[in-house]
Amino acid sequence: MSVVVTVSGLRKSFQDHDVIKGLEFALTKGKCIALLGANGAGKTTTLQMLSGLMRQSAGSIAFDGVQKGEDFRKLIGYLPQHPVFYEWMSGREFLEYTGMLAGLSKKESKERAEELLEMVGISDAKNRRIGKYSGGMKQRLGIAQAIIHRPKLVMLDEPVSALDPFGRREVLELMERMKKETTILFSTHILNDAEEVCDDILFLHKGEIVESGSMKDLRDKYQQSKIDLVFRGESEQYVEKLSSLAVIQSISVHENKISLFVQNVDDAKQVFLREITDRNWPLLKFEISKTSLEDVFMKVVEK
Repeated sequence: MSVVVTVSGLRKSFQDHDVIKGLEFALTKGKCIALLGANGAGKTTTLQMLSGLMRQSAGSIAFDGVQKGEDFRKLIGYLPQHPVFYEWMSGREFLEYTGMLAGLSKKESKERAEELLEMVGISDAKNRRIGKYSGGMKQRLGIAQAIIHRPKLVMLDEPVSALDPFGRREVLELMERMKKETTILFSTHILNDAEEVCDDILFLHKGEIVESGSMKDLRDKYQQSKIDLVFRGESEQYVEKLSSLAVIQSISVHENKISLFVQNVDDAKQVFLREITDRNWPLLKFEISKTSLEDVFMKVVEK
């Protein structure tokens, strides 16, 4: 597959403090790539450098077909984490305006605005003032302005983090459709969203890419069988006894759920059930599964 952009040795420093520490990656055409990381990992800073809104301290960003020093902004679309709109405009007026700003003719802007309003599902509200839009509608309008000039790469900074479940679902479904038209790079700390729509993942931790690859490759590399247990009362009291069992490779506790990672799930199941029965522990849930993207992320970060 052809490469849309190549990033080499990308660094950003603020007052001698390295925020981004030598990123190396390439984005390929027609993929949806998630830039995953906790808050403060450097996701927004990375996207702002890729979009040209912030100058890097070192390193290079090379877009396919663009010579050094040439303006690459026509190739990209960008939606910031907190987009700002002219709320007195209608959705249609706003898209036509941004289309002309992006270099489209007045006629092209009108046609493209109508097409995108339909695509993002807000055509019925196209003549309504943006100030009357819901959060999900504004986010879909923001995505529409980011792709109005048919960019090769669309960058979305935390596109669903501020939305309610309904708005979040709308935007994720829209991103799924967009993959057919353009390459998408979106940042998020919500791993379930990445798992749902992305093809490739870049794990960003403290300004460094600590792991990258396709969903399949990462799962193959880190996949483990897992047994989740939930007991009545505090789970912590059972962790020490469970940790001593030979069948366990590792153990983690999240709120009241104990996750036990094992090599042979059939052997482990028998051992755990016998232990729980013998000790008469108040078991509420016993679930066998595979490691999730969140589990993979925690393993990568802890390496």
